[in-house]
Amino acid sequence: MAQIKKPVKGIIKFRLNGGKATPAPPVGSTLGAHGVNMMDFINAFNDQTRDLGDQLLSIKVTIYEDRTFTFTYKGETMANSLRKMAGIDKGSGVPNKTKVAKITREQVKTLAEKKMADTNAHDLAAAERIVAGQARSMGIEVVN
Repeated sequence: MAQIKKPVKGIIKFRLNGGKATPAPPVGSTLGAHGVNMMDFINAFNDQTRDLGDQLLSIKVTIYEDRTFTFTYKGETMANSLRKMAGIDKGSGVPNKTKVAKITREQVKTLAEKKMADTNAHDLAAAERIVAGQARSMGIEVVN
């Protein structure tokens, strides 16, 4: 039996720390403008992401005409994960000339395994190349 699709009223994207949703902006102002009961979202989001700690998550909320919603979230961005792993505050302004940090192939593999679900890679080797490319574009050198 086919599911009946509800008409979509809007799609909202924002970033929020895991398990820390409150009625304050960005949650309250964006969801309230679409007539969604924000406490339903806050309770569901906090329950699902409580164990993720202080990771900054990318959230996508789909709001339907009957004021119901569904949401999905992705983990911390690759750039934030690389900065934490390398122990730097920001990437290089001129990444092809100025290198700001070094990480090992093992660290690249660890990060690729962690981010595999959030990337469009088909296997671990492709995910490692994505992580290494992001590191290179930030001025982080990958060493053996």
